[in-house]
Amino acid sequence: MADKLDSVPASVAAPEDAFELVIEEDEDVQKKAQTALPTKVIVHPLVLLSVVDHYHRVAENTNKRVCGVLLGTSHGTTVDISNSYAVPFEEDPKNPNTWYFDRNYHEAMFAMFKKVNASEKVLGWYSTGPRIRPADQDIHELMRKYVNNPVFVIVDVAVKDNADEIPTKAYLALRSTPEPNSKALFHFAHVPSEIGAEEAEEIGVEHLLREIKDARLSTITDVIGQRLASLRALETRMQEVYEYLDRVARGELPANPKIIYNIQNAFNLCPDVARPDLAEALTVKTNDSLMVLYIASLVRSITALHDLVKNKMMNRAAEQSERDKLALLAATQAIEEETGAAEIDADAVGDEF
Repeated sequence: MADKLDSVPASVAAPEDAFELVIEEDEDVQKKAQTALPTKVIVHPLVLLSVVDHYHRVAENTNKRVCGVLLGTSHGTTVDISNSYAVPFEEDPKNPNTWYFDRNYHEAMFAMFKKVNASEKVLGWYSTGPRIRPADQDIHELMRKYVNNPVFVIVDVAVKDNADEIPTKAYLALRSTPEPNSKALFHFAHVPSEIGAEEAEEIGVEHLLREIKDARLSTITDVIGQRLASLRALETRMQEVYEYLDRVARGELPANPKIIYNIQNAFNLCPDVARPDLAEALTVKTNDSLMVLYIASLVRSITALHDLVKNKMMNRAAEQSERDKLALLAATQAIEEETGAAEIDADAVGDEF
């Protein structure tokens, strides 16, 4: 049976993305904090498929979540998560301090994975969330026994028709100043994450998407759908920027020079569409691109129509050839019957003489 961390009082008044981790101040923790912290997390498609399969096998149509261990390699400050496996996990929804994470199962599974690929190390753990929960503090501290700075990834397994962002959110436990009457030394901080794949994985994903792709949709429809999804994502990001600046202006949040500097850089990169020459150039470029797509669609339609007509002609030729063969066979049988009747008449006349 796996060990459960002792329940430690913690302050949970912080936002859901900043639950505090309560640990003891010792030399081991200081050494771990001095190691390089990841600044980017790359999640491979195989991991997403494994997490979704785990969820559908264990917790589909329930309010439960599933947890597992993330494997991969680290390159400097970049964490490359290429594999994962499920771990038996249970928690009491009424008491967040009561949970069960099968550590013995995890150690046995990792020993077997290490025999297959020794380069893959434990990088952290995953959960289907869809948000951070108080029990994640203790689970994350448990993973520190296997990796200095574990990565916590929340994978959103909910089906969304208009998804504006990737289904992963990565977090690290960073040292922070404890609040009054609190022993908390760490809090969860967001880390940028992205979906990355090797060439073999890209080919597999393309084949999977090809199976679920609607063949009735044209290339222009796909392009327009992608543009709409991009615009929806842009609108969501602009709304987040607006809400942040509005709260800073009202004094609800302190001004962060780094964030404001990045926002200013983003706006500086936006073209001045009020200039007539630039607007005309953008219009011409857009029209040229759409013209290429339009011509390509016409060529594809004409080619499909040509193949249809050609197939119709080949079918007619095959049917005519079949009819000719049947007619020739019928004529041959008729001639054979006439020849047989003539021979019988000849034999009858010979018998009379």
